[in-house]
Amino acid sequence: MREWFDDFWQYRSLDWAGAFLDEWCVQVMRSRIEPMKKVARMLRRHRPLILNWFRARREISAGIVEGFNNKAKLTSRKAYGFRSYKGLEIALYHTLGQLPEPDTTRRFY
Repeated sequence: MREWFDDFWQYRSLDWAGAFLDEWCVQVMRSRIEPMKKVARMLRRHRPLILNWFRARREISAGIVEGFNNKAKLTSRKAYGFRSYKGLEIALYHTLGQLPEPDTTRRFY
């Protein structure tokens, strides 16, 4: 069943992809394989979001999102010693937005 699902990504039409997804989920739910049933339930919950990939005509890749997510995680690990959320927020803005760093990081009053 897992290999059968690989055919899903070959469709070009939103309607045909949706029909395949629905039929695949029905067949999986009829099986006795509980981990696959769990995947089918998850796919049913996220069906509109999955089909958005076909609406975008395969022009959007999740690779960019994953890259930003990894950069954000790395920055938050580097900012572990910051005392406030504001410091982490500034570090994220500078890392993800490639903003210039200020000359001084502290304000002297």
